[in-house]
Amino acid sequence: MDDNGYLTVTNEEIMKEFNVDDDRVERVIAYVHTMEPCGVGARNLAECLEIQLATRGILTEEIEYILENMLQDVADNKIGFIAKTVGLRNDQVQAIIDLIRTLEPKPGRQFANGGESTKYVVPDVTLEKINGEYIVSSNDSSIPKLMVSSYYSQLSQKAKSDEELNKYLVSRFNSATWLIRSIEQRKQTIFNVASAIVHYQIDFFDKGEKFIKTLTLKQIADELSIHESTVSRAINGKYIQSPRGVFELKYFFSSGVPSGDGEGLSSNSVKSMIKDIIDSEDRKKPFSDHDIVEMLGEKEIVISRRTVAKYREGMGIQSSSKRRRY
Repeated sequence: MDDNGYLTVTNEEIMKEFNVDDDRVERVIAYVHTMEPCGVGARNLAECLEIQLATRGILTEEIEYILENMLQDVADNKIGFIAKTVGLRNDQVQAIIDLIRTLEPKPGRQFANGGESTKYVVPDVTLEKINGEYIVSSNDSSIPKLMVSSYYSQLSQKAKSDEELNKYLVSRFNSATWLIRSIEQRKQTIFNVASAIVHYQIDFFDKGEKFIKTLTLKQIADELSIHESTVSRAINGKYIQSPRGVFELKYFFSSGVPSGDGEGLSSNSVKSMIKDIIDSEDRKKPFSDHDIVEMLGEKEIVISRRTVAKYREGMGIQSSSKRRRY
C-alpha cells in the first residue's frame, strides 16, 4: 500500500506472488477493508469512499452509481446534471454531495509523514503588549551561545614563554571574537528589522488581518540604513510570536492594490476581505468574481477579476458555480 492507504498492486500480481486464485485474493482484500482506518486497502477513490459508507450502513445504489461514474461531476458541483442522470431531486443530490465531502479520501495519510519528523517553529523574536505599548524582545534561546574552551585557558599560561604558541592563540582568540560579534550583530539586525515591521504594521496587530499594509524590503532597508539584501537575509526563515499568533516575518511583506486613501492595501488584507464577502454570501446565489470586484470597488479598492480569481484560488475557495447550494 502507498502512504495514502491505497492498494497499489493488482489481483494478478498478488495471485502470481503467492500462488493463489482470485477468490482467495478477493477474500483477503475484503478482510483488509474491515480494518482501520476505514477505507484502507481500496484500489481507487470510489472504492475507498464506498467502503466508508458501507461500514456505516448508508451506501445506497444511487450513491454507489454517483461514486463510480460521476465523481468529477461531484467535484464540479454539477448538481442539476447529477440529479437528472440519477433521477433524484436537487436537494437530495446536494445532501449526497455533502455526505461524500465528509469522507476521508486518503485514509492512510494520518499515519504517513513521508519519513520526515515533525518540524517545530521556534520564534526568533517575541512581541508583547504591555501597558498598551508593543514591546519587541529577542528569543535568546534561538541564538547559539559560544564559550572559549578551558583548554585554551590552560594554553594561555604556557604562551607567556612560547612566542609561536602566543601568536597562534592570539589568532584563534581574534577569530572567536569576530564570530561572537557577528552573531550578536545578526541578532541585533533581526531585532531591528522586526521592530521596524511592527512599527509599519501596528494596525495589523491592533485590528487584524484586514489592516495589514503594503510593505517592501526597501522601506525597511531605508529606515534602518542597511541594504535590501541584508533585510532579505534577516527575515528568511525567521518568525515572530505575537498576540495574534506566530507569523513568518516574510508574511508582512507583500504587494498591494490601489485604494481610496492613496496608500494601497496589502494583498493579504484584500484576501481577507474577499473571504469575508464569500462567507457572508447567500449559498443559493453565491457571488461571482465580477460581483466581488464591484463590491471591492464600492470600497475604492481597484482590482481586476483575474486578480480576485487568483486570490480566491490561493485561499482554496472554489468558484461560484461550485459553491452554489440547493
